[in-house]
Amino acid sequence: MFQKLKASLGIGAAKVDTVLESSSVFQGEIIRGDIHILGGDVEQAIEAISVKVCTEVKVETDNGINYSDFVLDAVQVVDTFTIGVGENRKLRFEIKLNDEVPITVLRARKNQCRVWLETALDIDFALDPKDRDYLEVKPLPVVADIIAMIEQSGFSLVKTDVEKGYLRGGSFSSRSGCYQEIEFKGGSFLGAKEIELSFTLDAGTIHCLAEIDRKFGVRGDEYLSFSLGMNACEREIEFAVASTLSR
Repeated sequence: MFQKLKASLGIGAAKVDTVLESSSVFQGEIIRGDIHILGGDVEQAIEAISVKVCTEVKVETDNGINYSDFVLDAVQVVDTFTIGVGENRKLRFEIKLNDEVPITVLRARKNQCRVWLETALDIDFALDPKDRDYLEVKPLPVVADIIAMIEQSGFSLVKTDVEKGYLRGGSFSSRSGCYQEIEFKGGSFLGAKEIELSFTLDAGTIHCLAEIDRKFGVRGDEYLSFSLGMNACEREIEFAVASTLSR
């Protein structure tokens, strides 16, 4: 009885550790790995094991700005089972990254984007053991080319974060409930402007919503969107970037 009480408080309870095939992935890829469960000092019933893809979102309210964890996707790996004292068990899993997962591998002055997998054991009447594994999410080649071309045009990548809300472009809209903003600054003093890009995937298409924020001049802020195939050629990418920068 004393051992069960300790386990309910997390002392001598079962532990979980997730081992990924790779923690460095591209947008929209499938993550694969193994979940290792080690039984504690007492037999415990595991109601379920879940794996979640999470990020941190910025929420703006009347009381200021707050940050909170946000679940992009989740899978249940296994239903109820019992883990014995000191027993080792390994379970295979895979989960596809959400098409709107933030890119974390960006050379921004201020990169506030983080993505991680959270693995949790659901144990009745006890603290649920958790394991957190951070991911490096790399931009797809077309997205990387867009960012590089904007930087080569004299703009600096200054900040990236994740906002709570939805995107709506000319021919697409987002679904996850959050979106990434990749912010560039550039231009001369009088023509200074900021460009914020947000990307989402849809099968073989990459959609982009661009917000152009002008600090001076008679023209106000402007939104525009474009879409490119996953295998878009350099000329197509150059045309999309040039159309955005010329606005």
